[in-house]
Amino acid sequence: MKTGLILSGGGARGVAHVGILKALQEHHISITHIAGTSAGAVVGALFAAGHSWQSILNFFKKASLFHWKRYSSNKPGFIDTEKFYRDLAPYFPTDDFSILETKLFVTATNLITGTLEVFNSGPLIKSILASAAVPGIFTPISMNGNFYIDGGILNNFPTEPLLGRCDSIIGIYVNPLEDISMADLKHSYQVVNRAFQISFGNKCYSKFSDCDMVIAPRALNKYGLFQMKNIDAIFKIGYDSAINALKDYKYETRMKTQL
Repeated sequence: MKTGLILSGGGARGVAHVGILKALQEHHISITHIAGTSAGAVVGALFAAGHSWQSILNFFKKASLFHWKRYSSNKPGFIDTEKFYRDLAPYFPTDDFSILETKLFVTATNLITGTLEVFNSGPLIKSILASAAVPGIFTPISMNGNFYIDGGILNNFPTEPLLGRCDSIIGIYVNPLEDISMADLKHSYQVVNRAFQISFGNKCYSKFSDCDMVIAPRALNKYGLFQMKNIDAIFKIGYDSAINALKDYKYETRMKTQL
């Protein structure tokens, strides 16, 4: 049985993916295909290369996003994305999709053409970095004569690469809409920001029906994109949410479940 896994973007909240992977393994659910964007692309690539959830969690704990040595001096972004290459290189003995144990599809946004592109062959690490390059914070990645940024800009829940390829699809979405009150909407920029959150979220929610199971932990809404100090708490939320969902999920019958 071919089982696909969708891993959304979400910055630090992407660590919840790791906790969910642990739960899936404990339930003996084998993943054959992965489609990921942004943080989901990083987690997906590490998992597809055969690394354990412990190793992936340790990677995020060691990664220092805002170390001064990563700052960019002459590129469009505060952090030089390409400086993360050396962090990822030890995890991939050969920098190519062909070495992966699990089929992987990584999405990134082409800044030149304004289109979403899917990578599943050729150079691996640059594709991962391109997918995770949050615009304005991280510098775009140059590949094939184009600039690429975060795939989540155009598609933060990339089900499309796995449709028709898998018998069952499990979707993981780590960007729940934050709980707010009217008092949180006093200024125009707050209204605009909320409107964009709703718009981006709805595009993803509309594709939940592509999946046989969706895990979208609501408890993640109190953590920001770059709150790396909360890694253990985020990991636990992912794990607990998956364990909860899997109690009622009948793998063989592909029951639709959402948490």
